Amino acid sequence: MKKLLFTALLVVIPVALLVGCGGQGAANNGGGDNGEGKKKIFIALSYSGNLWQDEAANLAMAIAKTPPYDKEVIVEKQIAGTDVQAQISQYQSMIAAGADAIVSFPVSPTGLNQTIKQGCEQGVKFFMYDATVTEPCAWNVSYITAGTADEPNKPYFGANTAQWLADELGGKGKIFMNRGVAGNSVDQTHYDTAKAVFDKYPDIEIVAEYYGMWDASTSQKETAKALAANPEVDGVWSELGESGVLKAFLAANRPLVPITGENANSFRLALADPKMQEQGLTGVSSGSPPMQAGYAVKLAMKVLKEGDESVPKNVEVPLPWVTAEDVKICEGDKFENGCNTFPEGKVPDDFVTEVFQEDLLPESSLNAALKGEPTPGATIQPLPEPLEMPADRLSVTRGAEG
Repeated sequence: MKKLLFTALLVVIPVALLVGCGGQGAANNGGGDNGEGKKKIFIALSYSGNLWQDEAANLAMAIAKTPPYDKEVIVEKQIAGTDVQAQISQYQSMIAAGADAIVSFPVSPTGLNQTIKQGCEQGVKFFMYDATVTEPCAWNVSYITAGTADEPNKPYFGANTAQWLADELGGKGKIFMNRGVAGNSVDQTHYDTAKAVFDKYPDIEIVAEYYGMWDASTSQKETAKALAANPEVDGVWSELGESGVLKAFLAANRPLVPITGENANSFRLALADPKMQEQGLTGVSSGSPPMQAGYAVKLAMKVLKEGDESVPKNVEVPLPWVTAEDVKICEGDKFENGCNTFPEGKVPDDFVTEVFQEDLLPESSLNAALKGEPTPGATIQPLPEPLEMPADRLSVTRGAEG
């Protein structure tokens, strides 16, 4: 949900790693015949530069290099900036190069549709992770409509976190809204559903609204500007970049307030820190799991091997939900025994913790997320039945006509 300090250029980084998938994906432009009987998958990033995007791409590459995929497919990674035309050109080049599947974080929910449709007509399979597109031939793998397990009637990150903040403030107060990247389906969904909650509370006033670009540094700068302009603030609704929001308050020597956020490891540590609590910090850590990218690769492999009907076109990923009371420090390198946060110094401050999902991505590891290398000794495990996104929420990812 998350993600990125972007580079607005088209950078091509051929990785040319032997990884995999075999089976009955339609051959197109020679994609199914590269001389070794391997399929060709592209990892197509729109952004890069912050830990969420880096971790997601690393997990996708690590899964593709995990046996038996390492003997079944060739994978390459390419990065485009925030410009829709750049990503269109990226997709066109991949199609021309013989892609069997493209696993991608899309810039726009609609601007890529024509190119995606053209690729589908040539047999290319498109799997979008986290952000979504409305073109029906593509698969969407996302958490943006997912609700918490105990609150299924509040099915969105934006609504869930906004309601938490409204409850924490007793339905009144002045707040900031730290958004992600303008025009992206994830940010728009988060904002719209959060705003719908805040609109129910006439005594909640949004005094500052800004784009933190899903980046801690940018969020810190933008929050600092908002603090300078607003002597009073009672809470902050934030997408990814929440650790930067917190740093802005600390740097300005302002009393801490309730803050929502996504899954930055340092933010979870702060939530559980008694000293921070004494200064007024409360919060919830929720939001987008980078593991979606690795999971999308596994789903793409399944479709190439078993056909289009083997995976629903709209796959939902569970929404994490961690409050101060839920924070549990891990002793090892994985989420085990209920832990969900790493000790200080184990990972970078803004490391996005949700790289593990035992049933969906058991092949993951810290090394995979940080370096893009397969987990030693791991092999690809069978997938459980993918969780299909409820039909009544498809308007979020597929447009008004669902």
